[in-house]
Amino acid sequence: MATLFEAQAPRPLADRLRPESLGEVLGQDHLIGPEGPIGRMAGSGRLSSFILWGPPGTGKTTIARLLSEVSDFHFEPLSAVFSGVADLRKVFEAARRRRQAGQGTLLFIDEIHRFNRAQQDSFLHYVEDGTVTLVGATTENPSFELNAPLLSRCQVLVLNRLDDGALEEMLKRAEKEAGRDLPIDPEARISLRAMADGDGRFLFNMAEALFEVPTETVLDRAALAEVVQRRVPLYDKSQEGHFNLISALHKSLRGSDTDAALYWMARMIEGGEDPRYIARRLARFAVEDIGLADPQALVQALAAWEAYERLGSPEGELALVQCVIYLGTAPKSNAAYRAAASATRLARETGSLMPPKHILNAPTRLMKDLDYGKDYVYDHDTEEGFSGQDYFPDGVPRRQLYRPGERGFERDIAKRLQYWNKLRGAAGESE
Repeated sequence: MATLFEAQAPRPLADRLRPESLGEVLGQDHLIGPEGPIGRMAGSGRLSSFILWGPPGTGKTTIARLLSEVSDFHFEPLSAVFSGVADLRKVFEAARRRRQAGQGTLLFIDEIHRFNRAQQDSFLHYVEDGTVTLVGATTENPSFELNAPLLSRCQVLVLNRLDDGALEEMLKRAEKEAGRDLPIDPEARISLRAMADGDGRFLFNMAEALFEVPTETVLDRAALAEVVQRRVPLYDKSQEGHFNLISALHKSLRGSDTDAALYWMARMIEGGEDPRYIARRLARFAVEDIGLADPQALVQALAAWEAYERLGSPEGELALVQCVIYLGTAPKSNAAYRAAASATRLARETGSLMPPKHILNAPTRLMKDLDYGKDYVYDHDTEEGFSGQDYFPDGVPRRQLYRPGERGFERDIAKRLQYWNKLRGAAGESE
């Protein structure tokens, strides 16, 4: 229970606007709706252990707390960053006493992926015998970060990145709480939602900073950027983000979609991927998906790799851009420089959207169950060697990032692109 002084202390906007019921949680209807797994638990009052997997600021902690309230469970929060086995023992002892008194305990472990394998094993028995109902929260792929015994005892529930509609509703709630409109024009309001990149907590933090601006001020996009800091798109160089984006790059090239391949490479560079890893993957692609159909492909890939080693960043990255264009289509001009700028600009505007599921690899059973790789068409199996599938993220229309000029071999590339666009259009008409 809060003391008098605690009740008077200032609270961040994100805390003041934390939902007070599951119905107020935005963007996760597939989980908390009447037919969703959490909605059914809330309705029945019978809880089972599960893992909440999703991006930051999507409501993981809030959902767990509200579920414990509607089920009359004691809510016991724990952070894997600051806790160890000794802390867990105290929690389990208290949970055992509550159980004897007839009350269950919902143990919420934030960033559960930070626990090592031994720590994860330490609470398996207490989950299995019902001493606690475990709800873990993670931003990392459970397939890679949680051990198999724990996953076998917990259902994995995937939270959605908050969409534009949910973010707009959150801004309206912030304005109602503040008793005034945000001091931004309509275009800046669109930019503010884009800058949040699906993170509701970050959106509230930016809104709180904007409410400090004098009431009579109206900020445009440029002024907005000076008041709030730009969010760096999410990218994990060691785990799922890494594998998803390299899969998207490889399959976009295989599908002869140069524009999408440029987009995914720009996303990796923006996220801090080692360009040498990309260079090695491009050399692999040259021998794996092109081969003698164009004997110069491997030459170009190795030349780009060598150019990067000699030039370093950022100039050497243009050699990789040129290689991607060659592997997807063809030769040289300053169109590579323009394409790099366009791809980088698009990557910054769109943030950390997931690749469409049909071009994601599924190395684990969990990922297969989530429809990773479902409905992917292997281009080599089609009559034209071209499936016409869309390799851009859901919600991002196709864009022509690489525009070949009328110089040298690029005239032939332009004809190829026109031919593929014709096939792509025909494929769209037949659907």
